Amino acid sequence: MATEPALPNVTPPNVTPPHRPNPMKGRVVAMGDTPASAGNAANIITVARILLAPVFVFLLLDDAGHDSYLRYIAAGLFVVAILTDFVDGQIARGRNLVTDAGKLLDPIADKVLIGGALVSLSILGELPWWVTIVILVREIGVTVHRLSIAKHMVIAASWFGKIKTVVQAVAISVALVPFGSLTGQHLVFDVINTVLMSVVVVLTIVSGVEYIWQVWKVTRKPVLSA
Repeated sequence: MATEPALPNVTPPNVTPPHRPNPMKGRVVAMGDTPASAGNAANIITVARILLAPVFVFLLLDDAGHDSYLRYIAAGLFVVAILTDFVDGQIARGRNLVTDAGKLLDPIADKVLIGGALVSLSILGELPWWVTIVILVREIGVTVHRLSIAKHMVIAASWFGKIKTVVQAVAISVALVPFGSLTGQHLVFDVINTVLMSVVVVLTIVSGVEYIWQVWKVTRKPVLSA
């Protein structure tokens, strides 16, 4: 039995593939309602913060606890980098430059910077490893979960979380700057560092539990009454 000839694979002349917008196109600095570029000013600052992290860690570890000029440079880089976290957030929100790329990069930058500082201090023997592990488990766990549900829901940062972030930045900055060597009051600043890190651990745990509670409230299914 004769078979029909196969039809040639011809693309209709008026059909074009769907256009995917270039994420780098859009506003870089200007305020407005049009789409913002993924390479906008706020995201550039965020990327710079990520790039500063390995430099700061290298200098801190290369100093090896000797409180040389490398330690001061490392501490200065950390303080500058942590301050840019507040700057890029203000620029992104104030100028309507919030992008998906920024939402992804910002928490990564924070965790790379904070994680690098904590791990380095633990390697130098200036911070117990259990403190670093508790903080990193909470930070990485919450960040990964936020990103995994970002398309379906957004869990806003609580006041505990915001306070925790500020205290965390202050505690690590104080731990990095060798105030004991500068003033000769090693014991006093050892006590201050211990108190600040203890507060950070408490706020870390409390904010983590609060985050789990918020997720449970949002995702729980209503119970049907009989």
